[in-house]
Amino acid sequence: MKVYEALAEAFVKEGTSDVFGMMGDANMHWMNALARQGVRLYEVRHEGSGLGMADGWARTAGRPGVVTTTSGPGTAQLATSMIVASRARTPLVAFCGETPLGDEDAVQYLDQRRFAAAIECEFVHLTRPDLAEEAVQRAFYRARTESRPVMLSAPIDVQQQECEDTGSYVPSADLLERPRLLPDPDRIEKAGDIVRASKRVVIIAGRGARRAGAGEQILRLQRQTGALLATTLQAKNWLCGDTDFHVGISGLFGSKVAMELLQEADCVIAVGASLNSYTIEHGYLFPEARYVQIDTSPHIVMGNGAAADCYIQADAVTAVTELSRALEDRSVAIEGFHTAEVRGRLTAPLLDPAELVREPGRLDPREAIQVLDAELPGEIGLVLGSGHQTDFGTMLFQRSREVLSNYGMFGAIGQAPLLTIGSIVADGGRPAFVVEGDASFLMHLSEFETAVRYGIPILVVVMNDEALGAEYHKARAKGLDPELAVIPTPELGRVAAALGGGGATVRTTAELGAALAEYVRDPRPTVIDVRITRNVLSVPYRRLQYGENV
Repeated sequence: MKVYEALAEAFVKEGTSDVFGMMGDANMHWMNALARQGVRLYEVRHEGSGLGMADGWARTAGRPGVVTTTSGPGTAQLATSMIVASRARTPLVAFCGETPLGDEDAVQYLDQRRFAAAIECEFVHLTRPDLAEEAVQRAFYRARTESRPVMLSAPIDVQQQECEDTGSYVPSADLLERPRLLPDPDRIEKAGDIVRASKRVVIIAGRGARRAGAGEQILRLQRQTGALLATTLQAKNWLCGDTDFHVGISGLFGSKVAMELLQEADCVIAVGASLNSYTIEHGYLFPEARYVQIDTSPHIVMGNGAAADCYIQADAVTAVTELSRALEDRSVAIEGFHTAEVRGRLTAPLLDPAELVREPGRLDPREAIQVLDAELPGEIGLVLGSGHQTDFGTMLFQRSREVLSNYGMFGAIGQAPLLTIGSIVADGGRPAFVVEGDASFLMHLSEFETAVRYGIPILVVVMNDEALGAEYHKARAKGLDPELAVIPTPELGRVAAALGGGGATVRTTAELGAALAEYVRDPRPTVIDVRITRNVLSVPYRRLQYGENV
């Protein structure tokens, strides 16, 4: 058999079902071999976009996503999206064709090993036909065990050579031993001592806790300790419908009430949360607290540069169960934050209607978020991007739904719609919506056509202030000319319709509600261009740019 056939077969045995990318000379034989084995190929309009889709696919599926490019310029297009995936710790394999081995005079020659290092991904180089299966196995093994992207670079001449069909390929998943990490009993006892001596406990649940399915155990621990339940940004809204004492996101995106309550904590229990500088505000958010941290990593330095007072390396379900049992054995029952006064503060509306800005022909972005949250059913998942306009949704979406946030992943705008497309594919075609700014969406506008071509039911809500929103507000705060960041846009609803999808440009809440109802009735690729005022500054920007206590 040909090497490219062996490579394709190995990918299939690794569980590859969907591949995103663009075809070229150096990967077309491999793609054809995949298609013959029933793998779904998604041809995109830009290689970096394909990687963004594979990133979203992997984050949703919980296993390595796959992107492919041809040699040289095709591979070079991966740069930004690869760094985003690396910062997000996404397991991913990029099959990159390469010019003939050793031919540095080839037009599309690129030192792909050095390029991979520069864009923060691992590198596996296929140099001999007999190493084809080993190369695939190694790439997937590293992606799985190191939770990061890996580039598998395959020279076109090596791909065309003959190799032996051994029929004995062992998938990388079969090489992994994943025994449940049991907590050290002495650490559980120490954690129990810290909690028993506390009066105001906060539990911070992160992405690791959510992936482990530790919700039931966390809620039990919360009841025992009278704790407030907060989440990291990556676990936004998790368990919010299961307790009256959910305070929302811990950190910069928390409400003023959340900030005030969290500062009263004398004990923080983190479950599957790294407690980075964003989550604990460099330690300023919990000035008097002692920390108990539960995570599968060997150890983690928190965002304040210190280590937790008690660090427990264990899986979330087992560790929280054991901590609850230890507290029960000691008859620990803390009222803590579980009072009528705290409940009243947490159930108060986040937004006073009197604060809304009324501007003819433009919505207040906060009001737009409230309409979106009310009108879109909870089973429709949400993806949040980066930039100023995303801040409103990050803070104000309250309905319990699956949320994927790309905030802080290299700060690259434009990635969220790509992540959403990949996430929908991984989720069997279940509809999802993404909230993005106008500049962000237009950066990869061509991929909306990709969604149309494959019938992917993505709803893109463009919070359109006709500007580079972040730069507009930062310029104003720094005494610069904000008008330099203003960029008029066409009606994006019409653009979406021209590309074959659904679309609407809305300027009132009634128009927004009608457009959302149309999508819910018939989920198909749709863009809703929500024209918003530039006269509202998000809470995080008010805090960061002006030092306001809001």
